[in-house]
Amino acid sequence: MSPELMAAILMVGFLVLLVIGAEMYVAMGLASLVGLVFFIHKPLQQLAWSSWDQMNSFALTAVPLFVFMGALFANTGVARSIFIGAEKLLSGLPGSLFHTVIGANALFGAMCGSSIAAAAAFTTICFAPLEERGYDPKLALGTIAVGGTLSSLIPPSILLIVYGGWWRVSVVHLFAAALIPGILITLLLMVTIVILIKISPNLAPPVVKSTWGEKLVALRDLLPWLILIVLILGVIFAGIMTPTEAAALGAFMAIIFALLYRRMSFKALKVSALGATKTTAMITLILVTASVLGYVFQALGATDAVATLIMKAPFGKAGILFSLVFMYLILGCFISSMTMMMITFPFVMPIIEVLNFSPVWWGVTFVILAEIGMVTPPFGLNLFVVHSEVRKYSILAVSQGALPFLVPLMVGVILLIIFPQISLWLPGLLF
Repeated sequence: MSPELMAAILMVGFLVLLVIGAEMYVAMGLASLVGLVFFIHKPLQQLAWSSWDQMNSFALTAVPLFVFMGALFANTGVARSIFIGAEKLLSGLPGSLFHTVIGANALFGAMCGSSIAAAAAFTTICFAPLEERGYDPKLALGTIAVGGTLSSLIPPSILLIVYGGWWRVSVVHLFAAALIPGILITLLLMVTIVILIKISPNLAPPVVKSTWGEKLVALRDLLPWLILIVLILGVIFAGIMTPTEAAALGAFMAIIFALLYRRMSFKALKVSALGATKTTAMITLILVTASVLGYVFQALGATDAVATLIMKAPFGKAGILFSLVFMYLILGCFISSMTMMMITFPFVMPIIEVLNFSPVWWGVTFVILAEIGMVTPPFGLNLFVVHSEVRKYSILAVSQGALPFLVPLMVGVILLIIFPQISLWLPGLLF
């Protein structure tokens, strides 16, 4: 049996297991074991060796701490104060509460790192006020779903931590590279809201402006959160702390904030800790099984063969890059961002290296593409998270509300491709 055929059998078996409902790590694990034992004839100890090689990364220990930090803010309801403060500051803009959702998500993203957690938290916090004040419910649901994607881009980002830990790319550089694109995407989403409301004024009630006194009070309320964000990112970028140490500081500050706001409870602490443990366990299992499956494909020669085949395509450097973008846009309609990374990167990263693209730039670009998939029908995870919190509206309504925001997200990707310095300027300046 040829190596190409064996690789194809493993990939088809993996996809079949996913289709019938197997968990990601189960599908990859079974494919890995079959490949190890029957195709490359390696001992099962290789599973332990590959697992240790993959998980022996100090950067990955930041994942449970940042997840816990965001979960505690969400479960204690402390994140609600971000929404209230942003509402006053952004009043006066057409569709001010829509802008508030985006702005509050951007702030929350600098403390959370999880798109799904942000979507769940802000659906609970924001949708009822939006509906009560006469905002279009479809666009409200779509805004919440899309706003959640900012948590996977604006540092700290779980996806960027996993990417950096897996491919030995500096997480600090990735965080710095994601900051300006995150702000850019936030502004593009807000501009889109203004355009939509200018075209259809019935999407939002008339503008109600807050006084300067109310805005100053709101700024005062947001000040602790801004200090926390500057503190966490500042100690990372200044080299005072590693991302893991900063994550520990953030988790500790989350407990302090919950106590100061008198929202701390044993139940919230328990649920947050358990959620962080479950998320970390899931990511760990996916990383371990993906590393073994990648080892099998590499041993079969499939990784180099696919990379060589793509490099020989008559598209040129730009054509190959846009082919990868198109591939991720299609995959995002059906599988999650973490799954996309694990399945494709053993084949894609050699191409990125040969084409001499910056791995830091590519990490940020991939995260935006992956987050587009989180709000793309039919299986965008953020759409289902929002729908699960607001059952009276269909998943179709949530999808329709999110659809207009795919344009600014794609504009962000195109700008990042044309002007890579958008992401590379800040890490170059700092480091």
